[in-house]
Amino acid sequence: MTVLRVSTQMWPMESWPRAGGLWRQAEEFGFDTAWVADHVAWRGNTPWHDSYATLAAAAAVTTRIRLGTLVTSPNFRHPVPTATAAKTIDDISGGRLTLGIGSGGVNRNSDAGILGGPEWPPAERADRFAEWVELLDRLLRGPETTYEGAYYSAREVLTAPGCVQRPRVPFAIAATGSRGMRLAARYGDMWVTNGNQRMPDQPQRAVREQVEALHEACAAEGRDPAQLRRLLLTGFTDEPWCESLAAFQDLAGRYGELGITDIALHWPRPDSAWAADMNVFEAIARSMSE
Repeated sequence: MTVLRVSTQMWPMESWPRAGGLWRQAEEFGFDTAWVADHVAWRGNTPWHDSYATLAAAAAVTTRIRLGTLVTSPNFRHPVPTATAAKTIDDISGGRLTLGIGSGGVNRNSDAGILGGPEWPPAERADRFAEWVELLDRLLRGPETTYEGAYYSAREVLTAPGCVQRPRVPFAIAATGSRGMRLAARYGDMWVTNGNQRMPDQPQRAVREQVEALHEACAAEGRDPAQLRRLLLTGFTDEPWCESLAAFQDLAGRYGELGITDIALHWPRPDSAWAADMNVFEAIARSMSE
């Protein structure tokens, strides 16, 4: 498995150009990827800027760092405009976009709930996500797509000349359930977890079991699991990821042994669960890029 890489999750809450300076700083620190969450709103935070507009702007002010959503979902995105936005950002960035995707949350105070629609039952949510990923894959591969599904349709959608990255921008698929794991094995270039869904007090055990389930999904799909990178989005457990460089290296080593290849740290945000010493944060990033 490839050597561990470290990335950061940005907050789309600052006005430009201050936000642009933060994205440039993430690149200067040496992070592999800078991600941004894709929501209409999140936990009552405001302002909460659009992730695709933010990524397009970030692509224009950076040159090396990869960029991506972590994650975008069917909750309020249709595959056709999502594919158009992704192709555009891939073009602006010169092929640096990774599209992180997931089935989406069920919080009535954000995303789908804000749109006023009914809450989808778990089975429908899984069906929608599977159809959404399939159609998005077809659209980004192009050059023309017609699709009639139970939930999403596309009629003679032209996507030529396609993405800068071939055959399309890579997918990082967040999944912990069996159906989502199969989607990650079938369509993903990366698998994403935050590790705490079932065992918040035993995150390493949870990730070990999830990685085992991912291997089973890859076997069912005829996919070599070594072809999938595995990203752990930190910050949702009590583990001291940014307490010190030594603490980070210890945890990263433990998760690396479990099969994790990529670690994402939230950009430090004062007076929140993601507060951290910026000097430690920078030291972590630089140590992993040397």
